[in-house]
Order: sequence, then C-alpha cells, then structure tokens
Amino acid sequence: MSAAAAAAGFAARVVAWQKTNGRHALPWQQTRDPYHVWLSEIMLQQTQVCAVIPYYQRFCARFPTIEALAAAPLTRVLEAWAGLGYYARARNLHLCAQTIVGLHGGQFASDPQIIARLPGIGRSTAAAISVFAFGRRAAILDANVRRVLARCFALDDSTSPAAGRRRMWALAEALLPATDIEAYSQGMMDLGATVCVHRHPACDRCPLASLCSARQQGRQAELPGRVAKKPLPERRESVIMLTDGRRVLLERRPASGIWGGLLSLPEVAAGSVEALAQRHGCRLLATIELPAINHRFTHFRLTLSVLRADVHLVAHAACEDRWHWLPLEQTAEAALPTPIRRLLLSLRPTGAGTDSGR
Repeated sequence: MSAAAAAAGFAARVVAWQKTNGRHALPWQQTRDPYHVWLSEIMLQQTQVCAVIPYYQRFCARFPTIEALAAAPLTRVLEAWAGLGYYARARNLHLCAQTIVGLHGGQFASDPQIIARLPGIGRSTAAAISVFAFGRRAAILDANVRRVLARCFALDDSTSPAAGRRRMWALAEALLPATDIEAYSQGMMDLGATVCVHRHPACDRCPLASLCSARQQGRQAELPGRVAKKPLPERRESVIMLTDGRRVLLERRPASGIWGGLLSLPEVAAGSVEALAQRHGCRLLATIELPAINHRFTHFRLTLSVLRADVHLVAHAACEDRWHWLPLEQTAEAALPTPIRRLLLSLRPTGAGTDSGR
C-alpha cells in the first residue's frame, strides 16, 4: 500500500469515528465566526474543556465581538479571565484583538501562516482557526493530537525533541485528508482527549487500534516519551494583607512578569507595614503571620509568606492608580491570581458568596 493510500485509510477512520462518536455540542462548535473559534482555542491551551465552557460563555457575553474586546480596558479583560490561569493568554488576546481591529479592519485572514504572525497565536492555533472558521486544509498539532500520532506510529522524540517535533509536524501534514478536514481535525483532538488519554487509554474503543504500533508493541504507557525535566527552582516572597475587615488593599502588578496586570497583595517588607498603613490613611491595630501559600508556575515554585495587618481606616488617602481598596464581597469577580483569591475568600463572612474561579 502506498503512503498516500495509508494516509487516506488513517484519515477515513478518524472522520468516520468523529461523525459518530466525537464531540459535536461544544459551544464553539456552533459557529464559524473566527473570533469565537480563536477565543476558544486560546482558552483551551493547557486548560480542560469542562473548565473552559463557562468562561467562554461569560467572555462572549461580555465581549460579543472582536471590536468590543479591542475597545475594552485590559483590566476588564483580566477580570473576565480571572481564575482561568496562564494570564499571558488574556494579555495577548487583548493585544491581538487590537492588532486585528487596528491593522486588519477587524478581519482574520484565512491563511494559517498569516494568522500565526499575530500576537499569542502559534502554528497549531493558527491552523485550528483556519480549519474551523474557513475550512482550510492545515495540520493541528496540540498535545492531544501529538499523543495519538506518537502512539499510532511509535514515535519517541524524548531524546531529540527538536528533531522529533519536526518529524511530527511532517507526519501531521502528510496525513491530512483532501476532504472532511473539519471532521478529521476535530476527530484527532477528540481521540486524544477522550480515548487515547494520557493514562489508561481506551484502546478497545479506538478506531485506530489495528493500526497502532504502540498497542502492538505494548508501549502505550511509555509513549509519547517524556523529556527529563530539571527540578523547578524555588522562589520566596513576602506580601502584606492590609485589611479593615471589609476591604483589603491591593496593588496592580506590572504588565510583564508573573500575574502581569492583575491585582495582588503588595510585596512589602515586614518592617514597612506601619508606613504602608499610614500612607493609605490607616492606623495599624495588629499583625499576624498567616500560613504560607505555595503555588507552582511552569518554570518555578513560589512560596508566599503572608502577614495580615488589621487596620482602622482613619481617612481615605489619595492613592496612586496602581493601588485599590477591594471590598471583600467583590473578591470572586476581581482580576486576582487564584491563590490570592482563595486567601481573600477565606476572609469573607459566611454566606457572602462562593468562588466562581476554577
């Protein structure tokens, strides 16, 4: 059998399976609007579908068009994103919307190579937009698709990741069918998400089982291979929770860096607590050390030492724009890092509401 025939047989199985067993009711599958397709693809990066759906629906209600998103202040965009994590996605989303509106008349190009040049959009995301919004023939290679291909063709790129990735892209493009590109692309992602899962793949339900080299070799558990990771470096920071019991003082973080653009507890040395209180029109009543917060980022682990400072607000001092007194009842809706939100939610009186974040 020729390589072309083999590829056609592979794709035909995926397409037939997707039409019968794949996912068809996800909210972003009900439109070909490139704005909504793009939004869903960005939200789905490193985030599970079940977590994305309510965020996607609320985000679309708040910013129904790319023009509305581009015109909104970044703070409002971050508030809508709060709890979804990986906030660089939200900042790039806002910048990309402004770029498309300002330089491209609010219109996405259909060519994936042109889309990939936009802020925050990589090769695979650009292909997904081209496929699902415009029906273009392009290869998607997200984590789910990589897992299906690595197992089916017994590809282990752990020893040479760069070369392995090039080989995977070449394979993904060679397997593309001439027709049914949307069903095929969705089917590959659905297979990786629901059947060829990371642990305990359901090989008995897989339409590619008879073609799968990993299954024939009993190597499902070891493929795709993992690149050995170095231990994550550790960082320690100290923050102050200045509160009068009804509000808490927060500081807008710089646009770049961790939690960029979000409101968070200020990083202030313990000896500067009284000065911070006075600066904001408060009289310091008492301080107490709270349990440390441990949070894992992609490239390091962070330990936050938290000092709670109870204050009496004597007078509203004029604050710089970056400072904000947040009422505790607004904690769930504010643009806060997830661990800070959880901490502040614990201060709220019982019955004040529940966390809407993930």
